[in-house]
Amino acid sequence: MSKWLVTGGCGFIGSHLVDALLSRGDEVRVIDDLSSGKRENVPAGVPVTVGDVADAKLIADCMQDMDGCFHLAAVASVQRGNEDWLGTHRTNLTGTISVFDAARRCNPRGPVPVVYASSAAVYGDNPAIPLGEDAPIAPLSAYGSDKAGCELHGRVAWHVHGVPNTGFRFFNVYGPRQDPKSPYSGVIAIFADRVAAGQTIDMHGDGRQVRDFVYVADVVRHLLAAMARPVPAARVFNVCTGRPTSILDLARLLAEVANRPYHVAHKPARVGDIRLSLGNPARAAEVFGFTADVGVADGLRQTFAALGKVEV
Repeated sequence: MSKWLVTGGCGFIGSHLVDALLSRGDEVRVIDDLSSGKRENVPAGVPVTVGDVADAKLIADCMQDMDGCFHLAAVASVQRGNEDWLGTHRTNLTGTISVFDAARRCNPRGPVPVVYASSAAVYGDNPAIPLGEDAPIAPLSAYGSDKAGCELHGRVAWHVHGVPNTGFRFFNVYGPRQDPKSPYSGVIAIFADRVAAGQTIDMHGDGRQVRDFVYVADVVRHLLAAMARPVPAARVFNVCTGRPTSILDLARLLAEVANRPYHVAHKPARVGDIRLSLGNPARAAEVFGFTADVGVADGLRQTFAALGKVEV
């Protein structure tokens, strides 16, 4: 039985990861400040430390005797980064450095491997579609800039301190447990909730923005695969499907899956909204031997079923 620390383990992606680890008999400890995660997202009996990922002493205490750390704690919102630049920076970048620092110090057997969440936001509005890992990074938000900083400190963690680490540039992740009531949540969670309730969808801009939507179970597969094969390096991979979906097509597909009518209210485009975001999954597929294969329609059916509001 292995022992894992999961930061942000009460959150959307983190709680699905915790379920996967427990299902194979592993031991899990969670750190979460519960600012967006929910204690009920993880099973009773899983130890949850409520605290700040940027608290170096707390992270060091929780890292003791762990076989590895999955670092998913973050304020994953461009809007929040605009509103609370310094506060989100502390969580997103200082928190990551706290994790790397604890990973190098807290295990007598040697540095603890870390698998962490980066983001496609590091690419900014890059025309080199589909985006491969070698594309230039040019983030347009505080969130994307902090995630780019996490990757740079990942290099420091390995080259200076010997901490093996893998970062994943998540594209648009969706699935059950993504809070549709949060204004900072993903577009699928918000749209699905409104379609299920028969409410109008607010769409910013013309809806022809293109995104790469990846189902949460496929994200978890990548996280587990990276930790199963830690290598002495600092690596970064995309987690994406390589399949484009426009926001307009997403709304239509949601309505079809739910068998409900839908109505769109077009709102002004958001400042800095990226027009095209599409990833290239080839590098991760070559290393890990699989791709994110849950199609959007199947993923939406599972997401709607979890809402419990429609029969699919």
